[in-house]
Amino acid sequence: MSRFTATYHVRSDARSIEARAEAIAVEQSVEMPLSAIEDQRILDEIVGKVEDVRDIGNGAFAVRIALSADTAGSDAGQLINMLFGNTSLQEDVVLHDAEFPDDVVGPFGGPNVGLDGLRARAGAAGRALTCSALKPQGLAPDGLAALAGRFARGGIDYIKDDHGLADQAYSPFAARCDAVAAALRATGEHARYVPSLSGDLDALRAQIAAAKDNHIDTVMVQPMIMGLSNFAKLVAENRDVAFFAHPTLAGAARISPQFLFGKVFRMLGADALVFPNHGGRFGYTPQTCRALAQTALADWHGLKPAVPVPAGGMTTDRVAEMLDFYGSEVMLLIGGALLEARERLTQETATFVETVKGYRYG
Repeated sequence: MSRFTATYHVRSDARSIEARAEAIAVEQSVEMPLSAIEDQRILDEIVGKVEDVRDIGNGAFAVRIALSADTAGSDAGQLINMLFGNTSLQEDVVLHDAEFPDDVVGPFGGPNVGLDGLRARAGAAGRALTCSALKPQGLAPDGLAALAGRFARGGIDYIKDDHGLADQAYSPFAARCDAVAAALRATGEHARYVPSLSGDLDALRAQIAAAKDNHIDTVMVQPMIMGLSNFAKLVAENRDVAFFAHPTLAGAARISPQFLFGKVFRMLGADALVFPNHGGRFGYTPQTCRALAQTALADWHGLKPAVPVPAGGMTTDRVAEMLDFYGSEVMLLIGGALLEARERLTQETATFVETVKGYRYG
């Protein structure tokens, strides 16, 4: 019988932790009193099994629980539900990690192109990738296209939508794709546009079709907004497309970032993982960022590596520091700090790109 194993970090006193662990195992499997279950097969095969409880200090314990893979089926949303559905409502528990058998991971397929594919598309072998964002909200397609052209002339690899750009009246998705794609073609540079998808599944499919009509082969999604099942479905339907995963709403539950980004998003098909870098606008620690990046790139179930994309208030004076920290297997995303240059946007972008290209990796 196939099982996956979840590790939870649980705040508890030593006297109560065994009972607390058993309660989590029941909650995340059958969600009812075991005394009410008459079928021995369910008790033997479906009820979660506590495999280990370990004191990790400061009033917390690592609890490892085996759960039946049959309860998740082949649906991404149901998988995360069985890992952390009801238990996410209990403030003393964090989903720290999970390990899956090959028959759970394999059907999802992981990244379509991964780190190497994104490098190849940008002509950036052996170095870090560069990226920036189109902002602010409220600009019409021609204004965003003009910004994209200036980024491209500065030599940037990828130009993504700000995640708040959707299909608003002031910037309809299809018109934005048309305008930005045309502006990039006019520059003759290699920069690639990454439009942000939004809406229900019908809208998402229509937007990917509009992107492909403009020969756009990379898009950005917000997995926690659109739903993990829809994300996995889009990836499976578009194996020629690379997907950036944006972290919006990913901080709304107690799930460790290295697991959510480095394993779940990657398993479901994210080629690039945008996350809040330490020292920026958000609160991730250097240790969390390093663990996330290492997990995204690690050899895991034969999946392609996903490129880490540290972001969130990064500035050009931190480029060397970030390359020291992450090495060459990274995409550096600097948005507002470049846009702040205004009339010098292209020159500042070129300086950013040349710094990355000229960096000597250890």
